[in-house]
Amino acid sequence: MRKLVRWTAVTLGTLALVRWLRRRRSDTAIKAEAPTQDPADDLRRTLAASRAETADAAEQAAPGAEEQPTASESVDERRAAVHAQGRSALSDMAPGDES
Repeated sequence: MRKLVRWTAVTLGTLALVRWLRRRRSDTAIKAEAPTQDPADDLRRTLAASRAETADAAEQAAPGAEEQPTASESVDERRAAVHAQGRSALSDMAPGDES
């Protein structure tokens, strides 16, 4: 009787293992066949669209908009201008002697 129970358990276990392996193979085959979209392509399209929008916005900029520094302006002159702006902003933020 014990041998019959043991043989039945081994047979059922083997059948369950075979079914599980077949199902696993078919699931991976389905996943492999499914066309996957490359996330990098989506990012490239998004980046191209945002660059196009930025270029359009730059073309339609207001005439009074701040201009880019010219090539004739030296680095030292630009640095001095930035430092001057920073100093004036700092003096504007400093607490006064208003007690």
